[in-house]
Amino acid sequence: MTRLGLPHRDARSAALLVAGVAVLVFANSLANQYAFDDHHIIPANTAIQSLSTLPGALTQPYWPTAYGRELGLWRPVTTAAFGLQWLVGGGSPLVFHIVNVVWHAVSAVLVLILLMHLMSLPAALAAGLLFAVHPVHVEAVANVVGFSEVFSTAALLAACLIHVRGPTRSGWGAALAIGVLYALGFGAKESAVTLPGLIFLIDAARQRIAPGDLAGYVQDRWRTYAAMAAVAAVLLLGRYEVLGSLANPFAPLGVSQLEELPRIWTLGDIWTHYIRLWVFPMDLSADYAPNVIRVSMGWHLTNVLGVVVALAILFAALVAWRRDEMSPTSVTARAAAFGVVWFIIAISPVSNTLFLSGVTLAERTLYLPSVGLAAASGWLIHRLARDRPRGAWVLLVGALMLSSVRTWTRTPTWFNNPTVFAHLIGDNPHSGRSQWILGDEYLRLGSETSALRAYSVSIGMLGQDYQLLTEISMRLIGIGRYRVAEFLLHQAQEADSTFSLAPALLATVRAERADAVGTELYTRESLRRSDKEGVQRHLLAWSLAAQARWEEAAQARIRAEERSMPGFWQAWMYLAYMRRHEGDSEGAYAAIDSAWSRVATDTGRAALDSVRVTDFSLPALLEDQPEPDVVGGL
Repeated sequence: MTRLGLPHRDARSAALLVAGVAVLVFANSLANQYAFDDHHIIPANTAIQSLSTLPGALTQPYWPTAYGRELGLWRPVTTAAFGLQWLVGGGSPLVFHIVNVVWHAVSAVLVLILLMHLMSLPAALAAGLLFAVHPVHVEAVANVVGFSEVFSTAALLAACLIHVRGPTRSGWGAALAIGVLYALGFGAKESAVTLPGLIFLIDAARQRIAPGDLAGYVQDRWRTYAAMAAVAAVLLLGRYEVLGSLANPFAPLGVSQLEELPRIWTLGDIWTHYIRLWVFPMDLSADYAPNVIRVSMGWHLTNVLGVVVALAILFAALVAWRRDEMSPTSVTARAAAFGVVWFIIAISPVSNTLFLSGVTLAERTLYLPSVGLAAASGWLIHRLARDRPRGAWVLLVGALMLSSVRTWTRTPTWFNNPTVFAHLIGDNPHSGRSQWILGDEYLRLGSETSALRAYSVSIGMLGQDYQLLTEISMRLIGIGRYRVAEFLLHQAQEADSTFSLAPALLATVRAERADAVGTELYTRESLRRSDKEGVQRHLLAWSLAAQARWEEAAQARIRAEERSMPGFWQAWMYLAYMRRHEGDSEGAYAAIDSAWSRVATDTGRAALDSVRVTDFSLPALLEDQPEPDVVGGL
């Protein structure tokens, strides 16, 4: 048995050290429960909690909520992984957190091994250790849904490693293996789409590829790129079938102005945060909505500084790229340029540069891009060690110790919802999302007036944001505040007339009021925008039956029955109307009993009583129920 050497001289010792440090620093995340988005994606998603329903969940949007399609996310690999982890652990969050820590350790080791093929072992070791302990990774590792980041990154790093270890002329074996890993990574997280660019970067870093060399390069590598192109085509087609679009339809929360304003004003601010989060990650946040990162309406000191620094880094990277090619026998300045370009490629899907993504900035999205920052940092420490070895050791050990302490103290932030919300509100009490969360918490505690006031402040900060308005409306519908909900939903319709959620919720409100005509109107509008929602077809069938339009109701019902019987009471009332129309009084009353067992609101019960009294004739439109005065401008 071969003895292990010093980590900076022995690759196996280095890998064990990086893996051990990664596990040790994030070990306290194993105590965490479900927090924030975890609740929607896992415990509340019953479709992933059974082997019989899990396959069907893979063909549904990643978010199992009413606005799942509007969020534009489809991650079948992540959904499948969550389902399997739920079944293995019986829903225990411990299993999910163990898996996240393990995959983080795997990713850190893969960073080390990949960079060992591009620079010396000591530089690669420094990069791997920095990646393993960096606090900017806490959100991805300590929050369960961060699995998509760590697993996708591991899959892409493994694909890059296979490519690096292969011959100059790619064979079908390596190409197919890279294709499989690309499918796993892309199916786990959309940002993995960047793998072809990362592989080209690696090749360009190891050899000089002039424009005249491209034909020969393509001849050597076409199998690899063909495999990735086939995978990308299949997954993009799947996204279109499931979501109805290829890109994320929602603009970042509260910054829809970026569709009209010059983005460079706001991007300059964001770029300063990228640098700060890697170099000095003390001030971390679960959210970077407006009032944390502002939407800039022109040039000012901060965004000018961000642009100047970004241009300076790009110029330095260009100069460094002209140095010798990267190799495991030396560490040239090109390693720093490689790190910068890796970051640019990996961050591009969420950078809001060419198109708007779903976030302005999120720490979890820096997981894959930070591989490049780790590589550049490894080069910097190695370069310092040539002239000042003691200074390099002090810098590295100090950075690792400070990062480890910050990571260890930051991880409990993601323990559960109360801890996340407490830190978010404590760190940024005046942000739009903090006020939104305060509204939800006030509502949970039964303080409707305070909730409406917080919601009003949030809308004032974030503007007429479609997601914000529809989510607040859903909360208000849940407590029977239909008038305010309808007001907000009409605002959402004015903000964006392409999404189907607002008219769908308006149809739900009208159905709760037993307004068959209004339900039909908004249901048809929702289906016009998106015809894949089975719940809306059930509501349409009920509204038509309630108007005694039997043939149309039957046609709507046929299309609705492709889905299982939903839980809302109006679908059962459709059966009551149809059974009555067919002369089956016993079946009609049985359907009414089923409807009664499912009605959840006082307004719904009143509507159901009115139906009983009129013996299934067209229900009279109910008068609006009196509601308390609206506060805060809502």
